Amino acid sequence: MQAAGRAGRDASYISAQGSHPEMWIQSLEPQHMVYQALRQHDYPSFAQQQLRERQDAAMPPFAFQALVRADAKTQDAAQAFLRAATDAAHQGQLPHLDDVFLYPPIPMTVQRVANVERAQMLLEATDRRALQRFLHAWQPWLHWVRGQPPHKSIVRWLVDVDPLAL
Repeated sequence: MQAAGRAGRDASYISAQGSHPEMWIQSLEPQHMVYQALRQHDYPSFAQQQLRERQDAAMPPFAFQALVRADAKTQDAAQAFLRAATDAAHQGQLPHLDDVFLYPPIPMTVQRVANVERAQMLLEATDRRALQRFLHAWQPWLHWVRGQPPHKSIVRWLVDVDPLAL
């Protein structure tokens, strides 16, 4: 809609040339609701429908997420670190562990960068405070796990709260 709006600003110039402003979008799914909303210039209905879907699926902004990433020399080492960190959270009986779902580690979409393997695991909670308190209690455990053999080969790890991409 923003791109169409920009094109529309030139409408007087285009009309003076004897043409009508148009915007073309190529898609394999032209009947998708996003294109229906674009055709009708109906952002409010589209946004409301998207929010309903996200609420039904317990996705942000109705759930809260954090992404833990581990970078290591091998994919096995990166994922092993994340599994060990999960085990440490359970062994330490961290606060709000029952309120936070820890997904298993997987390779990142771009798995290898500069000869470093990257893995990630998603954490999800319906209560932001529960997620924050869990992460706060888990941080010392993440440092501790990294110092244990064989996890000393971990290049780095990081936590991304409210990640923009998974």
